[in-house]
Formats: sequence, C-alpha cells, structure tokens
Amino acid sequence: MVATTFKNPFRPGAGHLPPYLAGRTQEQSEFTRLLDQETILENLILTGLRGVGKTVLLETFKPIAIESRWLWVGTDMSESASISEHNMATRLLSDLSLITSSFVLSKEVRSGIGFEPEEVESTQTLTYAMLSRIYDATPGLTADKLKTILKYVWTLVQRTDRRGIIFAYDEAQNLADHSAKEQYPLSLLLDVFQSIQKVDIPFMLALTGLPTLFPKLVEARTYSERMFRVLFLDRLSDSDSRDAIEKPIKTAACPVKFHFNSVDTICDISAGYPYFIQFICREVYDIFMQQADAGQDYAVPIDEILRKLDSDFFAGRWARATDRQRELLGVAARLENAEHEFTVAEIVAMSRQVLHKPFGSSHVNQMLVSLSEAGLVYKNRHGKYSFAVPLLNRFILRQLEAD
Repeated sequence: MVATTFKNPFRPGAGHLPPYLAGRTQEQSEFTRLLDQETILENLILTGLRGVGKTVLLETFKPIAIESRWLWVGTDMSESASISEHNMATRLLSDLSLITSSFVLSKEVRSGIGFEPEEVESTQTLTYAMLSRIYDATPGLTADKLKTILKYVWTLVQRTDRRGIIFAYDEAQNLADHSAKEQYPLSLLLDVFQSIQKVDIPFMLALTGLPTLFPKLVEARTYSERMFRVLFLDRLSDSDSRDAIEKPIKTAACPVKFHFNSVDTICDISAGYPYFIQFICREVYDIFMQQADAGQDYAVPIDEILRKLDSDFFAGRWARATDRQRELLGVAARLENAEHEFTVAEIVAMSRQVLHKPFGSSHVNQMLVSLSEAGLVYKNRHGKYSFAVPLLNRFILRQLEAD
C-alpha cells in the first residue's frame, strides 16, 4: 500500500493555475515590454483556442503589472455587459470602483455627538455611488461621460506612485455591437480608450478571447488593427510539454514517477495543449497510484482516458451540430491539414471522395457560418477556417471509426 499525503498536483479545470506554467516566458516578456510604454500605443490581446491557457496566462500577468506599479481591474466580459452601452459603462464603473474606493477625496473633522468622541473624522472616498453621481451629472453621450470619469480618476492616480491602470477582461469575444438596436458597446469601449490614450492617460486594455476576437474588433473600428499587440497562444513545444508533465512530480514527496514512455504517450495524446496535459496527467497519476497499491506495473490506459476526455470535453460541443453538420465536420476532419486551417474548396473536394451526397460550395459556406455561431469552427482573417476546439478533428475521427 502506497501511503502518502502528496495530493495529485494536476488541475485541468477552466482557468486553474497549473502546478508549473510551461512555455509562456516569451509572452510574459512581451507584456512586460508593454508595461514600459510612456504613451499607450499598444494594448494587449491574448487569443487562441480553448484549452491553450489564455485565462491562466492573464492571471500571471497581474502580479507582473502590480510589481511594476500598475493598478489592475477586470473580470470576465460576460455577454450581458455587451448588451448595451449603458451595461458597458456599468461594467467599467463597477471595476474601477474596486480601486478608487481607497482614494480619499476629502476628510472632515466634526464635533462628537452623544457617546461619540469629542472629535470625529469623516472620510469621503471615490466609491461606486460617487462615480455614478459624477457619471450621471456629466452632459453628453455615454462615451463623453466615461471619458470624464477616466480623466478624473487619472488625476487621483497621479497622486499615488502608480503608473496607470490595466483593464483586463477575459472572454472578450463576447463583445459585440448591435446595430439593429442602435447599441454599440464594443465601439464605445474602443473609442473611449483610444481617446484617453491620445491624451497620454496610461490606461491599458488587456483582452483575452477566442480567435474571433481580433477580427471582431477590427470590424467595429478599423484603427483597432494599430491599437493592439496580438499574442496568439498555440500548443506547447515538445520540451515545454515534457516540463509541464514532469516538473510537478519531481519532488521526493511524490510517490509516482512517469516513465519516459508514459511521458511520450501523454505528449502524443495531448498534442501540447495545456488543458489536455493537465487532464491526462491527472488521470494517469490516479491510475498509477491505484496500480502501485495493487502491486501492478505502471501502464497508461489510453483508450479509457480518451473515452473520458471525449465525454467530459468534446461530447457537449459535438451535440450542438446537426446530422448534416456532423457530416461536413467529418469531411473537414479527414483533411490532411485539419489541425491547422482549411478552405471551402478543400471540403468540397474531399466530400466528393467520401460522401454519396457531396457538398456544394454555397452549402458549405452556409453551414460553416452556422458552425461558427455554434463555436465549432472559426474563420480567420485570410478567409480560411479552423476548428475552434483543439483536437476536435481527432475526436470526430474517433466517432467515425466507432460508427
């Protein structure tokens, strides 16, 4: 019996910091460079597929920014925040108030009453209620009101030793304009920050989101292309993948060691995607512990782990597709470059080889739009498509083989 208090170190949850963050030093260095800007010429976008570690990396940027004397605000950019310009303004004011509530606006000493001390000090700070009153009292459009608020907050930040404020928002692909309702919250956000940055107020945007994010920003405001530094997070290299697998258990207290064959297997199954590394390693660790207790040799049950991964990660997304859409996705999964990008013409050509009822170009175009809305594929800036979920092609091929 293996007796130990050493817990399984691997954490495959959404946004959970892994026990060892591998392979992201270049992105951290780039963020540090952006922090050194005197005038904010470049804001940050972290983009990539789900499971590449965007949320985790953004969280590692926070202490870097604070150590460099920046203030940090932000949260998930929910769809509700992007319903209207008013909601967007509420989102920004709510986040700002978390730091401005410590800014003292005035102090007043008054005589005590009743059982109070002879003198009582009253302090007024810039709370959410105070920000809201300033916002409501400012004439003009929503953008004018927000610019006034941000300019006022900057006058208070200047009294501290802080260099500026980072506005960090995860899941920013949820941002959108709604022309039919005459609501433009995405354009509002871009206009406000571009305006205040032009007058040398160091308030920087740091947005993370799926690959649909940046094209959406450029569509809303063409100057967005010059406003952001885009960092695309891809899968880890083989050496970084090995570090992510081996370093969390390279400790004397850990009762389990991964043989190099096991590490090779995990690298192959995960294809270097951080979430899959955490998921597979967590399963392998628990299995090895049970095998050790039973006196068995260590062995990675690949089929069983893949079956659980399919059920936990892929099945819900696959359920969004209709039967005919699944046929199209099956065709795309067979393409040689399925893990990278593909074209409508390639799908049409492959469908003629593998389907009794092949697809036409117009039909493929229509279905890819629907699949994009379902979050299964996305269109990049070069007019080509990619799977929006990492290794979805491998999952689809497993489903086809099972069928």
